[in-house]
Amino acid sequence: MTRAGGNGLVNAALGAGGVAVLLALWELVPRTGLVSADYLPPVVRVAGALGTELSDATFWTALGDTLTGWALGLLIAVVAGVAAGVVLTVVPYLREATASTVEFLRPIPSVALIPLAVLLYGTDLRSTLLLVVYASFWQVLVQVLYGVTDVDPIADETARSYGLGTWARIRYVLWPTALPYIMTGVRLAAAVALVLAITAELVIGTPGIGARIAVAQSSQAVPEMYALVVVTGGLGLLINVGARAVERRALAWHQSVRGEAAL
Repeated sequence: MTRAGGNGLVNAALGAGGVAVLLALWELVPRTGLVSADYLPPVVRVAGALGTELSDATFWTALGDTLTGWALGLLIAVVAGVAAGVVLTVVPYLREATASTVEFLRPIPSVALIPLAVLLYGTDLRSTLLLVVYASFWQVLVQVLYGVTDVDPIADETARSYGLGTWARIRYVLWPTALPYIMTGVRLAAAVALVLAITAELVIGTPGIGARIAVAQSSQAVPEMYALVVVTGGLGLLINVGARAVERRALAWHQSVRGEAAL
């Protein structure tokens, strides 16, 4: 077994141990009366509610709605963020001209756009997309800008001296340097997109897991509410693991990934 494989097994075992400890504490706290079981049901009751949810066809429909909003929003944000980042850096003086605008818009919380989303689209999927795209776009754009800044000026000048045009320099000089940053931005945006998709469903009422959580909370179905919250946590974990796997595959040629594999 390679050292990397051994480290992977150790990390997996430690992660599983941490989850087991958390579940044990969760079970003990309501059983010992530290917190009322009416507000924090034991794990066994939540697990039963989760099983009921998994056997309900409407749960899977809601899950599909959440994943649709997440995936579409993330795709639009990644394409727009990469395109905007490249244009801002290759067009002379455009980045300087837009720097103040970017710094003004980027800190605005996406949840502040909820009234606008409701006004424009009501409880339609487009409301979710508006929030998801806005929040995720900046994660990608900023990483693209960082990546382009890291381009070796000597390599760029060498490419120019060999007569490479703008698009050739983007492909052979800018893109390989910026790709690790872009993949980091995509991984961050994937997590942010899920958060905003669930938030939109909770607050606006667009179809999805978040809307089911809101309904469970309002109807005092506490175990079902916790079960759905656990589902969102599982989704976040799967998305993070998947994003890291895609990142490692896309950057298999990069020294950082080769270094991890060699350990």
